[in-house]
Amino acid sequence: MDFRLGINGLVGLVEQSMQHDPFARAVYAFHNRRRNRIKLLLWDRNGFWLLLKRLEEDRFVWPRHEHAVIELTTEQLHWLLDGIDVDAVKRHPPRKYQHTA
Repeated sequence: MDFRLGINGLVGLVEQSMQHDPFARAVYAFHNRRRNRIKLLLWDRNGFWLLLKRLEEDRFVWPRHEHAVIELTTEQLHWLLDGIDVDAVKRHPPRKYQHTA
């Protein structure tokens, strides 16, 4: 991805390359080659937001997947922005129990 892209270029990338709707209730995240910068693109009722975060010394730990597009929860996005390795976080599995009288 060309990290010089602005809002219009990223909207085109989301539509054409990713085959997603840029107007959806979603945040699209992109990183540069060195992974020390991240751009977030999102639609908000009447316009797009484009946010940029640059790390001074560290790198973002991007999830490792074979697909170019992955889906993260809001919590996982926060972890990513905080420098936490999303793939390394292990949770207890969800449990379902029957109610007894």
